[in-house]
Amino acid sequence: MAEVRRERADAARNRRAILRVTEELLAVYRPEEISMERVAAAAGVGKGTVFHRFGSRVGLMDALIQDRALALHDAVVSGPPPLGPDADPRSRLFAFLDGIVDVVARNKGLLAALGHAATTTPRPKADDGHPVYRFWHGHLSTLLAELRPSLDAELVAHVLLSTLGSEPILQLLEKGEGERLAVTLRLMVTTLLDT
Repeated sequence: MAEVRRERADAARNRRAILRVTEELLAVYRPEEISMERVAAAAGVGKGTVFHRFGSRVGLMDALIQDRALALHDAVVSGPPPLGPDADPRSRLFAFLDGIVDVVARNKGLLAALGHAATTTPRPKADDGHPVYRFWHGHLSTLLAELRPSLDAELVAHVLLSTLGSEPILQLLEKGEGERLAVTLRLMVTTLLDT
């Protein structure tokens, strides 16, 4: 059996510093103004360290969004109600939608950067998409199907998630209207489930 390599303390520290600095830069600069060189300089590491660790700007942005979405994932998998497994499906669904809106609202610059990086840098295609999206879609689909088996839960989950990356929604979140979006999503889903 292969031995799992543990991350060295300095490598873990560098990783945290690079992710933190990238998030800070996204709060100040437009995504296209953030180069790997700028990230390396701000994090106090060599450019080669950033490239070795993340591969590309897309890899760096992917790692950052996964890191930021991890708390929501953990709450769903093993947390307390209403997100955790001991809650009823309807409460979990609405709490999860609120959680997704919160992650997107706090990371709108990051999502814009991912979109920009994906259009300017070749990105490997995977049949099942980004791991964060896969998890969000799978969890939404499961809860929707459980609550209303006749619903095309897979498609509805795609439709709900696709709205979060649209320019009008990102502009709404830029204005601090995350609660308005969360209320609207809950209303839409309630209508779908109760009709």
